[in-house]
Amino acid sequence: MASGWAKEGAVQEQIDSTVEDALKRARDQLPTGESLTRCEECDAIIPEARRQALPGVRLCVACQSERDKQQAGTSGYNRRGSKDSQLR
Repeated sequence: MASGWAKEGAVQEQIDSTVEDALKRARDQLPTGESLTRCEECDAIIPEARRQALPGVRLCVACQSERDKQQAGTSGYNRRGSKDSQLR
């Protein structure tokens, strides 16, 4: 595939880097340690089933959902280049 000044495989390297960055970000957000019995934000009881399913959990479902919404709005952008800009 003709890619102008980009080296062979540059587009695939960009895609791989984006996936690796997303995986690292997700792994860094996984809880660690002992689960709490009460939410650290609203003090609601965290059900036993949630604590067993997700060791290290610190937030109730409602607070975790709100945090996930906030983080989705500020998701990382791979500054190494955009796949779309390389394909134009």
